[in-house]
Amino acid sequence: MTTMILQVGVKVFLKNKEGKYLLIRRSPVKYPDVKDAWDIVGGRIDPGSPLLENLRREVREETKLEITSEPRLIAAQDIIPNAEKHVVRLSYVAETVGEPELDRSENIEYRWFTVEEMKKQEGLDTYVREILDKKLLQ
Repeated sequence: MTTMILQVGVKVFLKNKEGKYLLIRRSPVKYPDVKDAWDIVGGRIDPGSPLLENLRREVREETKLEITSEPRLIAAQDIIPNAEKHVVRLSYVAETVGEPELDRSENIEYRWFTVEEMKKQEGLDTYVREILDKKLLQ
């Protein structure tokens, strides 16, 4: 029997004062295998540290923004790309203020979107689209 690696990822729909959500575009250099590059902020957790601590760390690392509200869990999704790996992706919604400062080695662009604009965005991450299609983002 092969051993499967389990990872947990935390992601967040960051909402600004205008009620728009932040999407970032992944770098094709760092992520050459990523087909749909527009995604929400987040990443893998460091085992042994709390989920929300990891979420805040990822937001700071990727955008230099701070989460200003209590994050609310809106979705848990399985990502099983192959027989070796299983990622559980937990997606939250939380508020923030200000404009992001991107680490350009990871993400090359950002934009603020309404829910309707996100639904129309080409190249949107499959798991973000699933959340929008299921109307989990309220």
